[in-house]
Amino acid sequence: MPTYPDPDKVAAVEQDLRAYPPLVFAGEADRLRSSLGDVSQGRAFLLQGGDCAESFAEFHPDNIRDTFRVLLQMAVVLTFAAKRPVVKVGRLAGQFAKPRSADMEKKGDVELPSYRGDIINDINFTEDSRIPNPDRMMRAYTQAAASLNLLRAFAQGGYANLERVHGWTLDFVQNSPATDRYSIIADKIGEALDFMQACGVSAEQVPELNGTDFYTSHEALLLGFEEAMTRQDSISGDWYDTSAHMLWVGDRTRFDGSAHLEFLRGISNPVAMKVGPTTKLDDLLKFIDLLNPNNTPGRLTLIGRFGSEKVAEFLPGLVRTVAREGKAVVWSCDPMHGNTIKSSSGFKTRPFERILNEVKDFFAIHRAEGTYAGGIHCEMTGQNVTECTGGAQAITDEALADRYRTHCDPRLNASQSLDLAFLIAESLAEERQALAAE
Repeated sequence: MPTYPDPDKVAAVEQDLRAYPPLVFAGEADRLRSSLGDVSQGRAFLLQGGDCAESFAEFHPDNIRDTFRVLLQMAVVLTFAAKRPVVKVGRLAGQFAKPRSADMEKKGDVELPSYRGDIINDINFTEDSRIPNPDRMMRAYTQAAASLNLLRAFAQGGYANLERVHGWTLDFVQNSPATDRYSIIADKIGEALDFMQACGVSAEQVPELNGTDFYTSHEALLLGFEEAMTRQDSISGDWYDTSAHMLWVGDRTRFDGSAHLEFLRGISNPVAMKVGPTTKLDDLLKFIDLLNPNNTPGRLTLIGRFGSEKVAEFLPGLVRTVAREGKAVVWSCDPMHGNTIKSSSGFKTRPFERILNEVKDFFAIHRAEGTYAGGIHCEMTGQNVTECTGGAQAITDEALADRYRTHCDPRLNASQSLDLAFLIAESLAEERQALAAE
């Protein structure tokens, strides 16, 4: 948590936020929880993705649209393979705070407070930029509101109409192998829609074809902001964090006595918890009971972030323990955070092969344990970036400098995101075939 130089100013900003309209509504969060309940029962799949850390400088409607487009493409690929609904949740419209392992950052002989996300301070390495500023919470609120307004328009205003399935492909990935595979699926969907229209069924008559449900999420890290955005629902009397539909607690703030766990315990939104190699079995069960005491399907998602070299060692024990105790959770794979390395060129990166290997092992472990691998959680963007090495574009260490734009961790670009979606789609198709054979 940041240390602000003027606590009175922080309190005043938080008081102002309490009077601002909610960004999301209780009914929307309830619908997401219901859909995640289907995921926990193996009847749907969770796709969660977006920016590592949203920035004020890169805020632009085109960036929001392009990330939304990639998520739509990924969802089409997954739905086509799994023959199940895909629940779409963005790391968007609120992912402004980032946990830091150290309070200070050193460059050469200069040491300054660490960058903690644009909601707290600025990424520029100057003394003034790194002072935590509570006014940035108001700017984060405004940007989140504008982003949500645009996302709702894209999701329900016709842009997500399945008849536009060919139009979601970004120009810079037109010639990639993943796009060729996607075009084949898009052609089949177009043929199916033509057949339905010939039978008298059109997108105007079926709302599910003309739009889609899209939800937002972020890590509930800056507790003062999250508490200021928490409201009591006038119908149910329950409390909801109205800054996003879904909130999660990260690896650094998941511990016994954590204020972040205590906060998530008290809200009625669907919540998630990162788990990994440091997660102890007793703590896992304790935290599950804390966050989901009624064992409500869809209330709690467990996001595994192990790394390709550790997932086979640590995940099976967690899965067995949760299954043995009959806990209703969604299991989702975060193949990003455990696979971060420093490249030979000096950039922080994530080798795409490691990401793929962790996803493969995640699905294989769940198949072996007889449990359901229900989701994917990835840091990705619709921008034409070079931040993760490998993939169909074969991004090298030397090429990282070409378009390395992230404010924090490296993200998959559109082509790599589609490659990942096809890998998951193959696993889902195999699982569907295995169930049909039984």
